[in-house]
Amino acid sequence: MHPNAIDTDERPFVLVWELTRACELTCKHCRADAQPERHPDELTTAEGKELLDAARRFGENQLVVLSGGDPLARDDTVELIEHGADRGLLMTLTPSGTASLTPERVGEIADAGARRLAVSVDGGSRATHDEFRGEPGSFDSTIRAAEAARDAGLPLQINTTVCAETVGELPEIRELVTDLDAVLWSVFFLVPIGRGTVLDSIDPARAERVMEWLVDVEESADFGIKTTEAPHYRRVALQRRTDGSEPAAAATDAIGRRVGITAGDGFAFVSHVGDVFPSGFLPVSAGNVRETDLVDCYRNADLFTDLRDPDALEGKCGACEFRGVCGGSRSRAYAETGDPLASDPLCAYVPDGYEGPLPDSHESRPHP
Repeated sequence: MHPNAIDTDERPFVLVWELTRACELTCKHCRADAQPERHPDELTTAEGKELLDAARRFGENQLVVLSGGDPLARDDTVELIEHGADRGLLMTLTPSGTASLTPERVGEIADAGARRLAVSVDGGSRATHDEFRGEPGSFDSTIRAAEAARDAGLPLQINTTVCAETVGELPEIRELVTDLDAVLWSVFFLVPIGRGTVLDSIDPARAERVMEWLVDVEESADFGIKTTEAPHYRRVALQRRTDGSEPAAAATDAIGRRVGITAGDGFAFVSHVGDVFPSGFLPVSAGNVRETDLVDCYRNADLFTDLRDPDALEGKCGACEFRGVCGGSRSRAYAETGDPLASDPLCAYVPDGYEGPLPDSHESRPHP
């Protein structure tokens, strides 16, 4: 089934399972506020396999991302990858760039059946990346793992956080993405939760310019680009590639996945203790997999169904003609206002004729 044919009322494009919050790093932006030790109430290996079995009921080729913390802080991660792959799930992994991420471990991940390895690069140099990640040597460990993935034939994804501290590094990081033969650059626009509350976001006008630059990069690069918690990248791309008068058909990234999925709509997240969230950046639980059926929770929980209804959006997001292909970051709206259906304060676009309230971060009304 082509990804664009998937009904997001029935299944997510991406299911993320946070295996653990344990991690050796102290990254400035960490959503999970990762800790040195594992939590005693993490899902067990057996519970994790049950979770993967449940994910298989969403349908063929369900994409599952094992994240953290550092998923390699658990000693059963390779076993879980093998289990998911045996069930027909598309298993991917987002390990932390630590000394434990050796080429040998990367080889084990590939041999277990992983379909992709995603590593984070948040600086264009060793100094800037390690400063952001809070660990000397993280840059070297990350590059070594990326090269090992390439050598093992394991497709590579690069994840990058965009905030005031990192935005100037993007051109250099883009060169690294090319040099490492990555298939996808996932650009995450900061949501102020966890440790990320101490960082400064870029303003909406700067975000708009960054997205315009990313459109130019994607048109010339050999890799795909997707944005995380910034689905208005799709609106920017549509306006650049068409006359902007009406939303075009859904675009896809380099692996055929629709760009611009949002929390609860094509995306679901299971925490290390089993709570089901629309996103790891929108920490409102709709149930727990120890007590609630995962598939039913995604399809029928009020929180998820509300987030999948573009007509439920409020403010300028609710009035926007692009709400069906964008919808704004529900996570950022929640982090800034406490209401996941409010307007995304990072979006600079104001719909023509809209005269309602604007998010606090808007200093002026950009002309549509």
